[in-house]
Amino acid sequence: MSGSVLVQGGRIVGLDGEDERIADVRIIDGVVTEVGEDLPGRGQEILDASGSWLIPGLWDKHVHFGQWSRSTTWIDLAGTLSPEDACSRVAQALEVRHDGGRISVGFGYRSAGWERVGTVAELDAVSGSQPVVLVSGDAHNGWLNTAALERLGVPARRDPMTENEWFETLARMTAMPEQAATVEEEKAAVAHLASRGLVGIVDLEFSDAFRDWPRRVAAGIRGLRVRAGVYPPQLDEVLDAGLRTGDVLPGGDGLVTMGPLKIISDGSLGTRTAWCCEPYLGLPADDPHPCGLINVAGEELEALMSKAHAAGLRLAVHAIGDRANQAALDAFAATDARGSIEHAQLLRREDVPRFAELGLTASMQPHHLVDDRDMTQRLWADRADRTFLAKSLLDAGATLALGSDAPVSPPDPWLGLAAAVHRSGDDRPALQPEEQLTAREALAASVHGQRLTVGAPGDMVLLGADPLAEHGSTEATAAALKSMEIVATLCAGEVTHGS
Repeated sequence: MSGSVLVQGGRIVGLDGEDERIADVRIIDGVVTEVGEDLPGRGQEILDASGSWLIPGLWDKHVHFGQWSRSTTWIDLAGTLSPEDACSRVAQALEVRHDGGRISVGFGYRSAGWERVGTVAELDAVSGSQPVVLVSGDAHNGWLNTAALERLGVPARRDPMTENEWFETLARMTAMPEQAATVEEEKAAVAHLASRGLVGIVDLEFSDAFRDWPRRVAAGIRGLRVRAGVYPPQLDEVLDAGLRTGDVLPGGDGLVTMGPLKIISDGSLGTRTAWCCEPYLGLPADDPHPCGLINVAGEELEALMSKAHAAGLRLAVHAIGDRANQAALDAFAATDARGSIEHAQLLRREDVPRFAELGLTASMQPHHLVDDRDMTQRLWADRADRTFLAKSLLDAGATLALGSDAPVSPPDPWLGLAAAVHRSGDDRPALQPEEQLTAREALAASVHGQRLTVGAPGDMVLLGADPLAEHGSTEATAAALKSMEIVATLCAGEVTHGS
């Protein structure tokens, strides 16, 4: 996929502190070849950008595309206050839904804020023989009824499942043909991403993204660059194929490249399984895991990282708790591997400079700050000042990359930018205002390191307003970012949104 176009008269936004300037941008065969004033037409399509602000195409560093593209049809469980509340929503939904042979899926509950977790029996009571799988808002635990357990070959149980056991079950469900999104749903999902200015994603779906994306492109799902991640169960297959991070995948029309090996080292705050140095607050005395859980650590983590690094794969290590982040940094140091720590949500202060020292990317999802605010103040009140240390990481020289973790948060970069700038999603004051990013800093962390310069990919967004405009307060700036007009999006020189 590549196109040729002359974008005329747009205001190029200065992401490195320079003033904006009015210029034309010529893209030939998907690559920027000229940037200057009054460039002559040479047979390319002309795109009038007068009155628009130009930025490089936006990237979402952390997406579960398959889950997100299906999640628009899932039962909404966000904001439920108890197992009874969640079951009531499921019962109401099943009265009008007709999922046929599909498992009915609900998404968005956060049981860490409940007084207790639900049981299989009470979900059975409202769902009967219809298989039902409820996915937590952080995707780190799943609550299944008996019919779903049987469909997925899971032994009978009383309670929901978490972490590795749940991830294996989720992967089994997403691999079932009847659970897959249709081509039409996936095309609509890519079109939606383009409508928000996105030209690329790092897809960290649990299923085989490195195989799924060439198939999607062959089916006509185009207009999006993808770095396809892989998980340890598929690692040997990827290594046997000789694939290295950055390799163009056959059949992907130049849009799909091999991504990193993703390792989920600990859990999440929403499931109370993020691995911490100190116990969570407010737990009962007999809680079996007061500091959360570790999924992969120590020698096992280092062995996986060394194996991938030796074969040319970068790493994307999920770490949310401060102990998990410490362990991940230790493993990167021990193996000399390269890549990112995904989330980096809670950090020890002494670990902040290590990101730059080790050449690692801090891959953060700013809207998680909004999602997790209440649980942070309840369970991590004694360490809330060490969460989402975006400004501290930048000041220490680290590379910062922003994303959504969709479907955990919507894949809308402007919501993430707003959260990074204001650090609040409602009328409450900013959480740790000293960690607020400027709009320029947040935007620079969302464009995959690209600038509108000669030789750069022909990926561009035309905006209806200046994204760096001063609005008098971070709250007003956040509101302006969330309402940003996307005039047009170009990927590889082709218009994927607008005209």
